[in-house]
Amino acid sequence: MHIRKRALRFSSIFLFLIFCLLIFSVKLILIQFFRSEHLASLAEKQQNYGIKLEPIRGPIYDRKLRPLAINISVYSLYANPRSMTEENKRQAVTQLAPILEGSAGFLKGRLARDKYFVWLARKLPIDIVKEIKALKIRGLDFIRESKRYYPNEYLAAHLLGFAGIDNQGLEGLELLYDKYLKGEPGWSQILRDARQRELLIEKSFIPPQDGFSLVLTIDETIQFIAERALDKAFKKHNAISASIVVLNPRTGEVLALANRPTYNLENYAKSDIESRTNRAVVHIYEPGSVFKMVAASAALEEEAFTESDKIFCENGEYRVANHILHDSHPHGTLTFSEVIEQSSNIGTTKIAQKLGKEVYYKYAKRFRFGMRTGIDLLGELPGLLKPPSQWSKTSIGAIPIGQEVTVTPLQLASAMAAIANDGVFMKPFVVKYIKDNKDELIEAFEPQVVDRVISDDTAQRVKKILYGAVERGTGRRTQIKGVSVGGKTGTAQKVVDGKYSHSKFYASFVGFAPVEDPRIAAVVVFNEPHPSHYGGTVAAPVFKEVVEDVLKYIQSSDYNI
Repeated sequence: MHIRKRALRFSSIFLFLIFCLLIFSVKLILIQFFRSEHLASLAEKQQNYGIKLEPIRGPIYDRKLRPLAINISVYSLYANPRSMTEENKRQAVTQLAPILEGSAGFLKGRLARDKYFVWLARKLPIDIVKEIKALKIRGLDFIRESKRYYPNEYLAAHLLGFAGIDNQGLEGLELLYDKYLKGEPGWSQILRDARQRELLIEKSFIPPQDGFSLVLTIDETIQFIAERALDKAFKKHNAISASIVVLNPRTGEVLALANRPTYNLENYAKSDIESRTNRAVVHIYEPGSVFKMVAASAALEEEAFTESDKIFCENGEYRVANHILHDSHPHGTLTFSEVIEQSSNIGTTKIAQKLGKEVYYKYAKRFRFGMRTGIDLLGELPGLLKPPSQWSKTSIGAIPIGQEVTVTPLQLASAMAAIANDGVFMKPFVVKYIKDNKDELIEAFEPQVVDRVISDDTAQRVKKILYGAVERGTGRRTQIKGVSVGGKTGTAQKVVDGKYSHSKFYASFVGFAPVEDPRIAAVVVFNEPHPSHYGGTVAAPVFKEVVEDVLKYIQSSDYNI
């Protein structure tokens, strides 16, 4: 009986073991054939840690290879919530929040994620990094990254634009040439043990490819000269906004471009859209008398007038259809040259009437008004130049004096540069060439002729008339001792609620120097300066200061522009 009980017990245990073996076998089969990929993937994630290696964003230089935008090394804080205890997380939230000046709720939410990697803060100052390291909180660590740095802060802000926290271009040249500047990221896969500690063994490594370098036509010194003069006058004349563009008329290279208001590239997040707007290329307005250079050029090119032809300016009042046109100062009889020098609206209208609207429109289009210049900057607007079929009966007395037409400051500068360049219109551009990090040329941008606007002979004659406008006319405040200057002032009424305002104006000056061999062409525009609002008193002195200082700089530098 006793032996039988022992046999029964042995059989029960044996059957139980067989049953367990069957269960384990089934479980192993299920794991092997149905869950193997999932578990292998989980093990891979636990043992391997992939790090994205950020490339260094390409620098941006001025024409003399002085840095305008570069990258500096910084550290970013991350956490591994799966390796942290609840006490570690509580400690991190409590101690990091005041250091990072952030929300404890944000940190708590990040650390609550069931992940091996979460960002807590990006691109921290070195003193903050040292403070966090001193805490020695388990599960926290740093990754070395790069941060975009603008050494001149405000200088050329509207040209450069800026890159965001991930070194991606967001505005300006940073955005337009982002594909060249950003580079390609790399990857490094690190092995970890069961406690999630790095073993300092790389399983695989793909190096990042750094971005290319951008070299601009801008000259840092000329940019500074232009911004200094513009900023001073902007504040003095209480203007809403202001712009300046400085060109090399022979090549179309932009040597300086600035706007006010402006913003700090190192703190762009605190700027508003008004401060970041590149008004030189995206703001359109009625130019006023500076537009009279078109009528002067067309009349001489078509041989409709000579410089000495007499034009009766009606003593200050002239009817065009149902509208009475006035001059700011009444004039009797003026020569063709004097009409432009003294900026007579009536004389200019009579010139345009003799040409006819079709011929006048042809020359305005030749000067590229009503179309984009094609500059390598984002957001350029074409302005407005109505075709003759859309002109009203009074348009012939409005468009030639800069009304019923809209332009950008860049268009005016480019048109005047064409006259300075003996009648040849050059495409304006701001990027000179692109190089890789081995200093090998990727792409170069050469000066590009767009069209011949007027003949060489006509250009020389117009230049003499514009020289007279500075010497004897409305542009006297741009006179520079020892330097011949040509140009045209403009004082344009703003359109407010569909009517021309008598208290709000655009003041501008566009010109070039020296007349006999133009090295510089520039435009200066102010929006609603007050109490003084005339182009000759507001914009002209800025042009003089900039051109005088730039010519001195060019003559003393070791290269020619």
